[in-house]
Amino acid sequence: MKARIPRGGTPANLQQIAKQAQKMQEEMDAASSELEVKEYTASSGGGAVEVVVTGKMEITSINIKPEVVDPEDVEMLGDLIKAAVNEALRKAAEDKASTMEKISGGLNIPGLF
Repeated sequence: MKARIPRGGTPANLQQIAKQAQKMQEEMDAASSELEVKEYTASSGGGAVEVVVTGKMEITSINIKPEVVDPEDVEMLGDLIKAAVNEALRKAAEDKASTMEKISGGLNIPGLF
């Protein structure tokens, strides 16, 4: 016995699904482009170190207050910079994930974003 595909509805449904997927991909591409230029700021040490990153996960600036620079404790300065960078990158990643989830309606399609 051969399996039969119902006539009339399937090709149109597949075309509609393909169009929806293409529209979703276009929306995600546009959102991704917007997110890449968006800036995210984070600080540590009560504002002693401030870092700005883009949605492309690139650092655009690091501002360090002079009173934090202690030649006797370079390790602390490194820890403050690391904490601020990691927080800024986390903000950027969370914003991207949230934006893409809104567009996809929670679908997790590998390779789509």
